[in-house]
Amino acid sequence: MGKKKKSKKVKSHKHANRGTIAPLPDIDDRESDSATEPLMKNKEFRELIKPLHAELVAMQEWVKSTGAKVCVIFEGRDTAGKGGVIKAITERVSPRVFRVVALPTPTEREKSQMFLQRYVSHLPAAGEVVIFDRSWYNRAGVERVMGFCTEEQSMQFLADVPEFERAVVRSGILLIKYWLEVSEEEQTLRLQSRIEDPRKYWKLSPMDVKSYTRWDDYSKARDDMFRYTDTGWAPWYVANTDDKKRGRLNIITHLLGQVPYTPLEAPDITLPERELSGYSSPNLAITTVPVRY
Repeated sequence: MGKKKKSKKVKSHKHANRGTIAPLPDIDDRESDSATEPLMKNKEFRELIKPLHAELVAMQEWVKSTGAKVCVIFEGRDTAGKGGVIKAITERVSPRVFRVVALPTPTEREKSQMFLQRYVSHLPAAGEVVIFDRSWYNRAGVERVMGFCTEEQSMQFLADVPEFERAVVRSGILLIKYWLEVSEEEQTLRLQSRIEDPRKYWKLSPMDVKSYTRWDDYSKARDDMFRYTDTGWAPWYVANTDDKKRGRLNIITHLLGQVPYTPLEAPDITLPERELSGYSSPNLAITTVPVRY
């Protein structure tokens, strides 16, 4: 088995002088966290994620008690596993604290607004963790590649968003940004699975099929996004998710390391005895669910 290589974090690049920015190496050529070991099995994954779920509960209680504001952004290739990571994070926590935002196509009114305007109202208030399943970075990715905005609009967004995020951070929000990367081969396998598995039909949109042919265009758009928006106050964190389960564990572990929560103490509670009064259930004509299993 080959020796694991340490992952390289994407370096920050100044965005002021667009014409003189140094070329950013393609992420596919960088050292990655992916290893040669076989895909993680479900049983191992379920055991490893249990203590992480407990830590996420501790993080939740800290956020509630301190009034902290946490915003987590998930971006990445199609089929990279954003939904699976978010589901793993939110599986054991309260939806009143962990709120997932996945905005639909903008309305005509929203299209006429300042681009970032529709996202501002979804930022966390005190005691909330907001998770964006895709975010304002749509403008740097799918909108740019698929022609839903002009090149000028996309470049203006890349120039503006670092200052927007600086204002977000200055307001007291902890902003954490993840990019999920998947290989060409794995993306093909996952899209083919969506075509063949009726449980996954809903995941396959016409846009996914169109986007599939634009791998290099998405790579270039991603690199520009890193070049302009990987800043000291809001850096990008890249995770390889060819192995979805390892990717989820790595991301959750990293997320927990970004939030300065305190460990949760087990409550010292003993259940009291029930007060029974001799109640007897009446014979009501209630329709029950058929027992088929």
